[in-house]
Formats: sequence, C-alpha cells, structure tokens
Amino acid sequence: MRIEIPVTRVQRQKPRPEDAQLGFGQVFTDHMFLMDGAVDAGWSNPRIVPYGPLALEPATVALHYAQSVFEGLKAYRGQDDTVRLFRPDRNIARFNRSAARLCMPSIDPELFLAALKQLVATDRDWVPRAPGTSLYIRPVAFASDADLHVRPSRTYVFFIILSPVAAYYAEGFKPLRIRVEDRYVRSVRGGTGAAKTAGNYAGSLLAGEEAQKDGFAQVLWLDGINQEYIEEVGSMNIAFVIGDELVTPPLTGTLLEGVTRDSVLQLARDEGVQVAERPVAIAEVMAAARNGTLREAFGTGTAAVISPVGELAYKGERVRVQDGEVGPLSQRLYDRLSDIQRGRLPDRHGWMVAVED
Repeated sequence: MRIEIPVTRVQRQKPRPEDAQLGFGQVFTDHMFLMDGAVDAGWSNPRIVPYGPLALEPATVALHYAQSVFEGLKAYRGQDDTVRLFRPDRNIARFNRSAARLCMPSIDPELFLAALKQLVATDRDWVPRAPGTSLYIRPVAFASDADLHVRPSRTYVFFIILSPVAAYYAEGFKPLRIRVEDRYVRSVRGGTGAAKTAGNYAGSLLAGEEAQKDGFAQVLWLDGINQEYIEEVGSMNIAFVIGDELVTPPLTGTLLEGVTRDSVLQLARDEGVQVAERPVAIAEVMAAARNGTLREAFGTGTAAVISPVGELAYKGERVRVQDGEVGPLSQRLYDRLSDIQRGRLPDRHGWMVAVED
C-alpha cells in the first residue's frame, strides 16, 4: 500500500551548486521530512515541508542528556537516470535498534521507507550526476520534552534532511594514515557502541582532532577494557587482508553494524574470498605488517564507501600497508559496490530501491 505524505513546497527554490563544487554535508535541499512523536500517542503528522530551522526550548531533553539517534544512507542517480536508495531497510532497522537502546519509540518501517522515498522524489533534481557524487540522507530523532529530569522524554521529533555530496574525503580514493588510539576509547561492553547515537560521536572527537594535528586522517579504536583488540577506524568499520584471508572484528555489541560492512563482506564472499569475522588483536596486525602478510587494510562506511589504509602508527612504530598504495581487493570491492549502486552492474542481492517520480 502506498503511503501518501502531504507536501508543502517551497515558494522559491534554492540555487543548486554545480557537481564540481560539492563537498560533504554543507549544502541542503529545498525540503525536509518532519514527524511528531509521543510515548502515549505514537508518531503523528508526517509531512514534507520547506527546509528550515527547528524551534527548541532551552530545556529540550536532547540538548542536555543526548537522547538522540540518527542514520546515514545515500541515494544514487544511475546511468539510466533512475534514482535509487541503497539498502534502506538495513538503515531503518538499525535506526530502530538505536532508538530502543535510548528508550525512544520505534518508527514503522513502511512509513519510514515511504518518507525516504517521497522526500527524495520531491527533491529529485538535487541528486547529482557526476562520478563519485550522491545524495546523502540524514534521518534524526531526538527527545523534545522541556524538562530537566533525568529520564526518557515523553515527546520526540523525527526529521530527515538531504545533502548532495561529493566524495567524503577531499583527497579522493587514496590510502590514509591512521594512528592506533591507546589512550581514549570509543565504547565498552554493555554501552551504546552498537547504536548510532549523538553521544558516541561527541566522545570520539577529541581523539580525532589530536590525530589530525599530528598528521593522521583518523584513529583506529581498540577495545575499551584492555585496549588489545581492534574495533573501528574513525566512524567506520575496519577490515584487513592477512595472508589470503579477509578478517574483520565481530559484531559483539561494541561496534556499529555497518551496512557497507555487510555489503563488502558479501561481495568478497561472492568472488570466493575467505572471510572471517573474529577478534583481531592489534599485536597480530602489527606482526603481520612486519612479516609481510598484512596485504591490505581498509575502512567501510556509508559516507566514504571504502577508505584504504596506507600506514598505521602504534606506540611509536609506523608500518606501511601495501607500500602505501590502494590494494587490489580494496579497489575491486570499491568498484563493484559503486557499480551496483549506480546501476552499472546487476543488483543480484536486491539492494537497490528505486525512487518513483
């Protein structure tokens, strides 16, 4: 059943930037989706309205106690000019898991998907065409009670905004220099590491800023107990090619269940690569780098798709990966996933969802 969402269109459209002028997440389309939520009444009044500011009380719960979750996914314009979403069902499911972790009401998946499709259809002309570009989609829900009690809010706001984007990293698909973080931690067992919450990202900023001042693109996070096992790289999942095996940390509740991670592992299995989801110690990775069996390392995430790692720095030691070049598996997986997203290869797994005009 098609869910119709009322649309209030802008009176005057914004000027759209040229594709060559796009960055990441700084330009927004003409419209946004809004919906109101209440614990005792559920979600109501879904609507598409002109993009604009939200009015918040100074005592809004989300501003004080970070009861806020979000998602990130993309729409791509194919070579046939069809606009498609990439695996939105996975993002919707993860959004609702994140909401449950923060005592927030879930959103009906059919309504969520309808909102995504109708909003993208409304601003379809904003989906860029140039290679490497896409339309980034950011759904957010936050607690909206004006109340300083430390407890779950009774009311909520859900919105979706859109941003046409270029490649996530300005330097393009090039290997990154990464520092292994051995002071700060991202998450611990029993925490919110598997949820996409605002607080998780706020807590990661200091380590990232310090790494960038020292010339690194991001940090490689270790486990929060012994700082022995690898978890994520920046805000991405991480994978290594050690010998003939593609290895990545398992989903044990402390790291995000990445949609791109799952897709990349599936594509690797499709071509016969041996894949292992198991604990990966930083000592194992450094030893493999020294003896030459660490062939590749790369991050996976919605914004960057795949980010090859060219150098790791840990406790004063620096090791190069693949001689600082993009590895063959990283390149193949990046090309294959990008080609599926843009309709240049068959979508054998049913990942793409077309947006109707």
